[in-house]
Amino acid sequence: MSLFSMPFVDSGVDTALHGLALVVLVVTVAAAGIGFWRIHELPINKAHKEKHQQIGLITALTWIGFVWHWVWVLAVLVAFVDSGKALRRIRDIWRESEPEPLTPKPLAPEAQQSASHQLEPAPQQAATISKGALL
Repeated sequence: MSLFSMPFVDSGVDTALHGLALVVLVVTVAAAGIGFWRIHELPINKAHKEKHQQIGLITALTWIGFVWHWVWVLAVLVAFVDSGKALRRIRDIWRESEPEPLTPKPLAPEAQQSASHQLEPAPQQAATISKGALL
């Protein structure tokens, strides 16, 4: 046997191995295509399942996404994100981050009375202060 001889050349096994390689190639390409298609159709399936209001938009974005893949990402976002809930959450976050007004809030009547009692000295303290002032 020489260094340049190849096994299975010019035999029936050679033809069978080429046939097997062709079958493996076709099955692999078909499986990759089907997998790609199923992943690509996720936004449309989700929109139909949830009865989304923007099914037409999601379908169009998904089809355009075959050419421009970043558009498919938009289709996924529109299909999977509940826009109403997301906008309400953003609104709530925006309102929470608003600064407090600079003007003081008026006190309730009970709070005003307790604040005035804290500012005025008690009668016994007032007598002590006045005696100390006379000395």
